[in-house]
Amino acid sequence: MKTSEFDYDLPENLIAQHPAEMRDQARMLCLDRASGRRTHRIVHDFPHLIRPGDALVLNNTRVIPARTRGHKVSGGQVECLFVEPVEDADREWLVMMKSSRRPKVGTHIHFPVELTLEILEHRPDGLNRVRASGPDSVLDTLEEIGEPPLPPYIHRDHLAEDDPERYQTVYAKHPGAVAAPTAGLHFTPELLDEVRARGARVVELTLHVGPGTFRPVKSDTVEDHHMDEERYELTAEAAAALNATRDQGGRIIAVGSTSVRTLETVVDAHGRFAASKGRSGIYIYPPFTFRAVDAVLTNFHLPRSTLLMMFSAFTTRDIMLEAYREAVQLEYRFFSYGDCMFIH
Repeated sequence: MKTSEFDYDLPENLIAQHPAEMRDQARMLCLDRASGRRTHRIVHDFPHLIRPGDALVLNNTRVIPARTRGHKVSGGQVECLFVEPVEDADREWLVMMKSSRRPKVGTHIHFPVELTLEILEHRPDGLNRVRASGPDSVLDTLEEIGEPPLPPYIHRDHLAEDDPERYQTVYAKHPGAVAAPTAGLHFTPELLDEVRARGARVVELTLHVGPGTFRPVKSDTVEDHHMDEERYELTAEAAAALNATRDQGGRIIAVGSTSVRTLETVVDAHGRFAASKGRSGIYIYPPFTFRAVDAVLTNFHLPRSTLLMMFSAFTTRDIMLEAYREAVQLEYRFFSYGDCMFIH
């Protein structure tokens, strides 16, 4: 299958540079995945689409302020994106780096606080393994000096005052993501309370979103692309709630692609769930048999992206691209800070 089959025209002015004024006021295109029928609402209406017995699945990862700026002894500036600790240790991390010259193995990078990185290894995937030294943990230091790692298509000279809050879901708990699970940005505590009041379960899982989720597909064919692995966890409590939803005939509604990928990673051939923790490199593209997910709330995704391929598999490529064409025509706002689509 050709990567070019998942292309579409997007005017640059439709790429959202700021979130909606209020989280639940974003627009929401509702798509019947079988027929392709489309209607248009706002996120505030979302609870009206929920049925008693459904389960709404949220990714409770927390975005870390992973972007920092340090310097080499020579004075050369190095921008660092802290991706994840190595084997859950705090002192060794995988870090993406941007500088005029790639720092060599053994180079030390210094920061405005008591934090120094020593480069231990350049990995084939473009990440650098580093050892950190300083009085505090890396996560604590990042909370002091780091910035939210906004995506590169948000073109701003500086962060907005509300970015640290708005590039985070209201239910974020477990630090570890370098990108927000953006469909979840639309929810408020009140909206989730209304979902519960309608007789639905709200179930949480964790997938720490890494840079690989958004890595562009450079191969000419879809099948030749490789997905990076990301850390996930589904608790026994969450698995039991999902199995109960299945037993009672409810729908499993995933909020965002990260929830979809986690659920489809852990589900067994019979549609059952069990507690699980590990790394997922699942790559979903047409054709794909979904065993876990019945409906999805998702933002609009980049042309030729693995995320657009995933949701084309959830309906069909033609239905998905037609919905995107209508969204462009109606000037929906695209990508992380943009509007969303409910596929059911």
